[in-house]
Amino acid sequence: MEIDPRGPRFGALITMVMFAVVLITGNIWVLAVQAVAFAAGALLGLRYSPYGLLYKWLVRPRLGPPRELEAEAPPRFAQAVGLGIALVGIIGYGTGATPLGMAAAAAGLVAAILNGVFGLCLGCELYLVIRRVRPPRASAGQG
Repeated sequence: MEIDPRGPRFGALITMVMFAVVLITGNIWVLAVQAVAFAAGALLGLRYSPYGLLYKWLVRPRLGPPRELEAEAPPRFAQAVGLGIALVGIIGYGTGATPLGMAAAAAGLVAAILNGVFGLCLGCELYLVIRRVRPPRASAGQG
């Protein structure tokens, strides 16, 4: 499936704000909301994630069609990576290991800034590296 590449960048801008709020306030609930958004993007697809729906309803109608589409798999993998980062942050803040929570939130913020502002999706790049180095699977029936 292919998606409008501007949607994930829009989502990254919201994510950037969410992680900044977490770092400023230490609010675990804001981080939990972000984790839910990541989970939806990873499990349901970016079109059905909260930020994807906001983009579809509020932003995309004001823009022209994208010049090109991109594969959904790399940004969807990036959502799973983001979920992992958010879960580490929740564990940190929730157990009183605040430096761990702050480090996770800071890592998420850096990744969101790189994606939202500069168009560099670290999770997407990681997905592509894994695809290049992982040997292809043998298909069923061969053997």
